[in-house]
Amino acid sequence: MKKHLLALVAIMLFSTYAWAQSLSPVGIWTNEEGKARFEIYKCGTKLCGKLVTLKEPLRNGKPKMDDNNPDKKLQKRPLLGLEFMKGFEYDGDNKWDDGTIYDPESGKTYSCYMKMTGKDKMEVKGYIGISLIGRTQNWTRVK
Repeated sequence: MKKHLLALVAIMLFSTYAWAQSLSPVGIWTNEEGKARFEIYKCGTKLCGKLVTLKEPLRNGKPKMDDNNPDKKLQKRPLLGLEFMKGFEYDGDNKWDDGTIYDPESGKTYSCYMKMTGKDKMEVKGYIGISLIGRTQNWTRVK
């Protein structure tokens, strides 16, 4: 009886672990406004993200550039393909933390975490200092 109970507990633990691991943010996502699509991918042992499509990719007939970046040298780089999320590490409970997110509309970089709230739903929060204060967006996986 004890062997069966132990086996049942092991199966339940493995199933929970496998389920948690299936809630990965790796893939293509869109934001609430649908203005862009982002690819979250592995970069070494961490996760990063880049802009893969923009609803309006052109400005004055030319590809949009990183015009609002405070570094003048970086203002000439295109937004498409821009790695704007970096350094996310798995923190348990379907959360990736200790990353940064760059906002090309303001030219500012914020601390950030990503938390899976479902298979195809993710909460992304950028903040300064502590995560209690900041801006949260809900992203949806693109299939």
